[in-house]
Amino acid sequence: MKLITAIIKPFKLDEVYEALNHIGILGMTSCDVRGFGRQKGHTELYRGAEYVIDFLLKMKIEVAVRDEVLQDALHVISKAAYTGKIGDGKIFVTELDDVVRVRTGEAGAAAL
Repeated sequence: MKLITAIIKPFKLDEVYEALNHIGILGMTSCDVRGFGRQKGHTELYRGAEYVIDFLLKMKIEVAVRDEVLQDALHVISKAAYTGKIGDGKIFVTELDDVVRVRTGEAGAAAL
């Protein structure tokens, strides 16, 4: 099992959700996050004064998947989150040792 953590632009969340749902991945967690990478933020003008915004608003999604659907999940997330502009985000994949469903006590891939 793997844990996919993706940092994407906020307006792409619905597209990523639909794409994952389309390939049969029904569980996902998302939260608002702030950060920066190569983009290094941007400047905004407010009442005539220029402000530097270092930390940009992004969405962080986490999806636990079985090994056999990992490549499909990575493909649809990449495709759905793509705009072609700087700041499209990153996808991280980590090994997931175990999962336990709290309500039933199921463990491992059955809990996904």
